[in-house]
Amino acid sequence: MTEQGSGADLARMALAAARANAKTAPAPAKKTRRGPRPVRGEGRDPQGLGNILGRLQAEQGWDAGLNGGNLLDQWATIAPTELATTVQAVAYDPDRGILELRPSSPAYATQIRLFQQQLVAHLNRQLGKPAVRSIRVLAPGGDHRTAADALDPEQAPVPAGPVKTRDTAHPGYQHTLALALEHRGTQHQRIDPYEIEARTRQEAALRAGRQPETEHRDAVWETDRLEAAQVDEREAVRQAAIARARREKAGGSGPRRLFGAA
Repeated sequence: MTEQGSGADLARMALAAARANAKTAPAPAKKTRRGPRPVRGEGRDPQGLGNILGRLQAEQGWDAGLNGGNLLDQWATIAPTELATTVQAVAYDPDRGILELRPSSPAYATQIRLFQQQLVAHLNRQLGKPAVRSIRVLAPGGDHRTAADALDPEQAPVPAGPVKTRDTAHPGYQHTLALALEHRGTQHQRIDPYEIEARTRQEAALRAGRQPETEHRDAVWETDRLEAAQVDEREAVRQAAIARARREKAGGSGPRRLFGAA
């Protein structure tokens, strides 16, 4: 008959069996703790235009700054409505932030000078960066090239031809000039004495029939006053017509004030 072990013996036997099983059993896999997984959309998901442009700028390195070509090309879209078609952006200096504008008329040139600070703030707000610091207003109309573009280094200078004088002119020109000088020299000598006498008699008759300055002085003064009053009335009518035409033009195709100025 086998003797039954005590509780301590049974505990030692169970511990030995567990150690033996631990040596032969494979090690359990370690569980890694995972955080919340971000939701990623596929490339075919619709995205906003701003997000696409921002990603392209970051990938292609387009954040180098705004150059002159981009600002001049965008002038029609970033400029105020009053200046988009009546003022031309000619040149832009990115280093100094100077924008050169050429208005189509002196009226628009005056408006640009008066509202220069507001226009600079408007352009920088449209561009999203302080790209423009000052504006240079060029002469209205005329050549749209700047002083730097006027001189083309690749354009070869036109050689100057020989200087032409009267001595080296065409023989036909010299002959015609000689005849003209000869005719002019003899023209003053052909004076009709009867014509001189007739002019003298006419001048004497006019002087004899002329009234003295002291005669009818009051009547002359009154006539001058009435004529001056009529001239002033006509001038007032003319000025009123001009003012009305200007008001009608201002309400139509004339230049409007920028930024709603009164």
